[in-house]
Amino acid sequence: TLRFVIRDTGIGMDKEFIPKLFEPFAQEETHCGGMFGSTGLGMAITRNIIDMMNGKIEVESEKGKGSVFTVTVTLKAAQNAEDDNKSDISGNETEKTELAGRHILMAEDMFINAEILKNILESFGMEVDHAPDGKACVDMFSESTAGRYDAVLMDIRMPVMNGLEAAEAIRSLDREDARTIPIIAMTANAFDDDVKLSLQAGMNAHLTKPVEAPRLIETLQKLIK
Repeated sequence: TLRFVIRDTGIGMDKEFIPKLFEPFAQEETHCGGMFGSTGLGMAITRNIIDMMNGKIEVESEKGKGSVFTVTVTLKAAQNAEDDNKSDISGNETEKTELAGRHILMAEDMFINAEILKNILESFGMEVDHAPDGKACVDMFSESTAGRYDAVLMDIRMPVMNGLEAAEAIRSLDREDARTIPIIAMTANAFDDDVKLSLQAGMNAHLTKPVEAPRLIETLQKLIK
């Protein structure tokens, strides 16, 4: 178990604001009457990443004195740290080389989830286009030049058009890449029936949310030719 403690002597925050700190776009008014410059997304993304690692983050703060952030994560011990480190470095470099320059079309209605996935993909050199719902995803694919996209990441539960309908719509388009492009389902539902529905809709793989970066990269490597 690793425990990180980050302490600052900044402006701090009211105790009443702490529960809202991890909400998207949450910002507290400063004594100056304006927002303390930020996008309001950093802490929300941080919380999501820590949750993906099955960890936890705790906050203590006092207005005008500063804040203390404590992050706790439990990691597996490496049997041979030196060999594992060399293997990880070599493996990561190979993965980045194989996936660099690939174009991914991502359909995800939750902004925070989309930002996390985009950051993961871009860290491996991929380019990402984001569609906020299934219909937008189908439109973006149909309006793209043939072969532009190397894979589609498809959330299942979305407004306007869900992921199953969007996958079927893409597969029905009269173009070669619509029939061959890998489409990967992303959903919190991991039951056999859900996986079966994804495959019946024309998808190639099924990832359970929260999507883990290693699993995502491994799946893309297998499916992208």
